[in-house]
Amino acid sequence: MTIPKILESYNPQEDIWDELMGEDGVRPIYEQFVRSIEGISHEEMEGKDDLAKKLFMTQGITFTVYSDREGVEKIFPFDIIPRVISSEEWSVIETGIKQRLKALNIFLKDIYHQQFIIKDGIIPLKLIYSCPLFLREMMYVDVPFDIYSHIAGIDLVRDADGSFYVLEDNLRTPSGVSYMLENRSMTVRIFPDLIPKNNVRSVIEYPSFLLKNLLGLANRQTSNPTVVLLTPGVYNSAYFEHTTLARLMGIELVERRDLVVENHHVYMKTTAGLKKVDVIYRRVDDDFMDPLVFRPDSILGVPGIYWAYRKGNVAIVNAMGNGVADDKVVYAYVPEMIRYYLNEEPILKNVPTYALDVPENRSMVFANMDKMVIKKTNESGGYGMLIGNKASEEEMETYKKAILEDPRSFIAQPIINLSTSPCYIDGKMQPRRVDLRPFALYGPDGISIVPGGLTRVALKEGSLVVNSSQGGGSKDTWVLGS
Repeated sequence: MTIPKILESYNPQEDIWDELMGEDGVRPIYEQFVRSIEGISHEEMEGKDDLAKKLFMTQGITFTVYSDREGVEKIFPFDIIPRVISSEEWSVIETGIKQRLKALNIFLKDIYHQQFIIKDGIIPLKLIYSCPLFLREMMYVDVPFDIYSHIAGIDLVRDADGSFYVLEDNLRTPSGVSYMLENRSMTVRIFPDLIPKNNVRSVIEYPSFLLKNLLGLANRQTSNPTVVLLTPGVYNSAYFEHTTLARLMGIELVERRDLVVENHHVYMKTTAGLKKVDVIYRRVDDDFMDPLVFRPDSILGVPGIYWAYRKGNVAIVNAMGNGVADDKVVYAYVPEMIRYYLNEEPILKNVPTYALDVPENRSMVFANMDKMVIKKTNESGGYGMLIGNKASEEEMETYKKAILEDPRSFIAQPIINLSTSPCYIDGKMQPRRVDLRPFALYGPDGISIVPGGLTRVALKEGSLVVNSSQGGGSKDTWVLGS
């Protein structure tokens, strides 16, 4: 198709997959969208961009940056140009994520029970037992339906050849789904006719799918189980998401002070007295869940909740201890888990990952540090990360010293040239790096994934860091119908 005026200044970079433009011009999956906006004037686009910013501000769509000296809460930056994914691409992503999540859940049951994968020499014992997220308190604890990771936010990136790679599995308390929902809502407001014109699949069912799974985990014989969302409180970076999900599911948002444990059962304090709780969707990390068992200084968790959980009197989502499958060294073994447990070849690729407690890996990485991303194994949100080609000599030396002091806590991966997607910045279309976080739900009836996800954007020109906690933004993700 002819390049419309709105894209005349759009300039994709060489050797980077651009979601919009291929060698022959606009990619077919974007043609309908481009035709839809080519008649929009510059003034109209500016008006839509301003409207989106104002709506995000007035609706309080925020997140918290702990290290930001300017303030605690920030408006989540939103780009008005959607990222488009074809039905064929989505089919591969969906099938690959389901395969991966199934294998990871079998791994978690195995590692907390018989440990066949260690006995058969697939994963080293030392690797599991040295993981700070492996909870010995979860050994031989049976969880409902053998599901440990009920909610996963799988991070995908696209390399220069157009292939999708899994970057992280995010099995603990993945954030971002509320922004996925808000982004779609915002697109409907500012481009009211584009969703049906482009045959975009819906994501709005996510809260009802999640609630159905939560209700299905209740152990009590009742037609109306009590489900609550446990939040650390207003100062947590994802508090907006906690309130949004609780509201959309119609369940209570509770903090530690709202719950009490009696005789190994969990109760919620209400004006009518104590009300028994059946299922807790917790957004509190393992270490803080129960001060009687884990960190005694925790003021976020509920004393006694671990034993209520262990006795099967309450279901907790995601299960405690599933962080061991989220360790960045364990991530490197996921393809082997799929082969071992499922006897299948992995559908989605892993990014090559080098554990830095292996001397040969360390030597290679130190010699090629400018081509590597170094990550701490148990950090998330873009913290504890060094991008070699952006780092100073001093920063590299600091990381080398830290790695030598505690090599088990670091991995290295080659820098992936994240794909770019068009963004409307400073009044014109500009390519910016993106990733994709689809959200998978694993319940008693199986795994479901709403067609879409959170596309995160590195808004700074040339940046590879898409995390909101590091200054990134997001945009709507359109999965097209077939």
